[in-house]
Amino acid sequence: MTWNGEELDLEAYVARLGHTGELKPDLETLRTLHRAHVAAIPFENLEMMLGRPVPLELAALQDKLVRRRRGGYCYEQNLLFAAALERIGFRVTGLGARVRAGASATRAVTHMLLKVEADGEEWHCDVGFGGDGLLEPIPLLEGAEVRQGEWCFRLDREADGVLVLRTWRSDGWFELYAYTEEPRLPVDYVVMNHYTSTHPKSSFMRRPVVQRAAPQARRSLVGDHLTVTHPDGSVAERSVPVDELTDVLVQEFGVELDAEETATLIRVHYAGA
Repeated sequence: MTWNGEELDLEAYVARLGHTGELKPDLETLRTLHRAHVAAIPFENLEMMLGRPVPLELAALQDKLVRRRRGGYCYEQNLLFAAALERIGFRVTGLGARVRAGASATRAVTHMLLKVEADGEEWHCDVGFGGDGLLEPIPLLEGAEVRQGEWCFRLDREADGVLVLRTWRSDGWFELYAYTEEPRLPVDYVVMNHYTSTHPKSSFMRRPVVQRAAPQARRSLVGDHLTVTHPDGSVAERSVPVDELTDVLVQEFGVELDAEETATLIRVHYAGA
């Protein structure tokens, strides 16, 4: 199997998501698992902030995201999701995207997403883009426009054939990322992950980033800055004092670090040491 689905403890994974329904390779299951995964497993880059490597072997992903109930970023999240879908019987293809998100220059292909076949159609799936990300799959069709909770997304195709995922904001459509349907293999993500998790110019090496997408609000902690964005464009922002960090991580994002990890994170990234 391409995504090592045979190695997955599927029962533990669906328990982590809080899913108790039937598992079949159909669109209803795909939607349900996608939404449950996004709700249960937050986006976070804290391993890098703690000075640790980010292994992508399935055993490591299960240990971190399932057993220890932590979050992860795109490769961790989507590789785990791909393994689960493959184990259930879906046909899954890995893809790679260039994040735009307000960029003034072309970025490298460093984001992972999935193409999944269900009910005779192809679906754009992505459980690892963070606060602005999809809640459910969307049809992999030019011009597809969907509403998910209070958020809207659309998929457009540019003149060169590149697909662009956009989300609606109060000032119009905002580009999230652009991709082609060139298949990517697990080894490709190992290379991308090495850059993203180790290179000094990687945005994920600069400061802690923890995010969560939900039907009614998008939450983001970047450094010590907490932002909660609502569909009408209203934003609540505040700085998080060091003595509130642990509570914010747990209450806003469901991320619980042990005492040693918390002390290290505060010492290195919040106390100026």
